[in-house]
Amino acid sequence: MGKNRKLGRPTDQRKAMLRGLTTQTLKHGRIVTTVERAKETKRLVDKMITLGKRGDLHARRMAAAWIYEKDVVYILFEEIAEKYKDRPGGYTRIYRLGNRRGDGAATAILELV
Repeated sequence: MGKNRKLGRPTDQRKAMLRGLTTQTLKHGRIVTTVERAKETKRLVDKMITLGKRGDLHARRMAAAWIYEKDVVYILFEEIAEKYKDRPGGYTRIYRLGNRRGDGAATAILELV
C-alpha cells in the first residue's frame, strides 16, 4: 500500500482539502477534523515548519506554493519557525475526541505543540 491515504476523494480534491487544512492549522494553531485527515495533515504541517526553519528563498517559495494565504507563509517563516528552532521535529500532536454525532466518524484535534 502507498504512503498516502486517499481519503475517499479524487486527487485534485484531496490535495485542495489537505492544503486548506494545512493553512488553517498554521493560521489558528489547531483544527478539529477526522482522525485520518488529521494524520495526513500532520505530515504536511511538520514539513511546512521544517521549510520555515530552513528559511531560505527556495523553502519560502515551496511553502508559498502549498499554503493558500500569503500572510500565513509570513507567519510560518517569522514566528512559527522561530518558536521551533531548537526542536528537532514533532511540531504537532493529535488528540482524539471520540465519534462525530452525524456520521460516527472518529474526530480529533490537530494542534501545534
